[in-house]
Amino acid sequence: MLDGANTAWILTATALVLFMTIPGLSLFYGGLVRGKNVLSVLMQCFVLTCLMSILWVLVGYSLAFDDQGLGVIGGLSKVFMNGVGEGALFGDIPETAFALFQMTFAIITPALIVGGFAERMRFSAVLIFSALWLLLVYAPVCHWVWGGGWLGQMGLMDFAGGTVVHVTAGTAAIVAAMVLGNRRGFPEQAMMPHNMSLTIAGAGMLWVGWFGFNGGSALAANGDAAMAMFVTHTSAAAGAFTWMMCEWIRFEKPSALGAVTGMVAGLGTITPASGFVGPGGALVIGITAGIVCFLATNYLKRTLKIDDSLDVFPVHGVGGILGTLLTAVFASNALGVFSGQEDISIGSQFGIQAIGVASTLVYTAVVSFILLKITDALVGNRVAEEEEVEGLDITQHNERGYDF
Repeated sequence: MLDGANTAWILTATALVLFMTIPGLSLFYGGLVRGKNVLSVLMQCFVLTCLMSILWVLVGYSLAFDDQGLGVIGGLSKVFMNGVGEGALFGDIPETAFALFQMTFAIITPALIVGGFAERMRFSAVLIFSALWLLLVYAPVCHWVWGGGWLGQMGLMDFAGGTVVHVTAGTAAIVAAMVLGNRRGFPEQAMMPHNMSLTIAGAGMLWVGWFGFNGGSALAANGDAAMAMFVTHTSAAAGAFTWMMCEWIRFEKPSALGAVTGMVAGLGTITPASGFVGPGGALVIGITAGIVCFLATNYLKRTLKIDDSLDVFPVHGVGGILGTLLTAVFASNALGVFSGQEDISIGSQFGIQAIGVASTLVYTAVVSFILLKITDALVGNRVAEEEEVEGLDITQHNERGYDF
């Protein structure tokens, strides 16, 4: 039967998750790029919200959650939301509420990838790649984990998207960064954020919206949702403070950029574990995220010199991998003050988590690479050198983010 309280919470959580993309992620990314490209990033996030929503209604929801498939991808019985009427239920909430909640996840995941190719990808290529990626990467992986597919049947623990959202987005972002190549002047030329005020405002919106992201994944207004929100906040705070301290020690100055990036690392890392662990485990996960993602970011840019423009892979990809693996440890109820809520064998569960991470990473990398090559053949992925120098705001949209 329909539960009004649970329905009200999922509707609220849905609004919070949409708030994460527009305006949260839009402003967070917009402030991080140079001023000549701010509008292009805002435009990409906004229009991807529209495009992913349309595709989700047409076929995406069916591919992800129709259980008539073979465990690899869903069937087509829910195309055009067939059968998802006003009276249809998913558990004790309307299926429309569930489908809309999941739509917001399908929106933000491709939007996260924008940070990997920011400031150099043609707008038409962004749309084509993202549309194909939603259908051929996000929907299948979502089905594997949450739609009755093989990883879910194996017992993978991913409460709110460590593999489905963060590993897929992070992997696609670094593949895109490598296929497109570095921005002109990277790494010799400093490419500092043009407006940290926008970035901090967007970061605050992401932090608040993440309560819906993780808490809403309980699909009920209950103790699981409350604990998920509690550990989400704890990990975000620990990640932000730890990254700031790492930067302070390494570079002798604590930066706002470091603090907000650490916050996102803490949020992404706790996501798969949020419904399974307790506050003690969340504190350790957040601290670990701050350290590991900080080191990964510096290694990627300073040693490997790969221009993942806005650090999507070292923050979301590495964070998603780390969080998914640590779920097997801190979900256990045998760790005293660091115990979670599950009666599991850490060793066997760790193996399942590792399979989930590896399969998601490899599948995403291969398919994303193929899609980028297809997109390049169709319209060309990268803007011309003179267009990149002038900025994507003017060359792609004939507008400016600022007009003084």
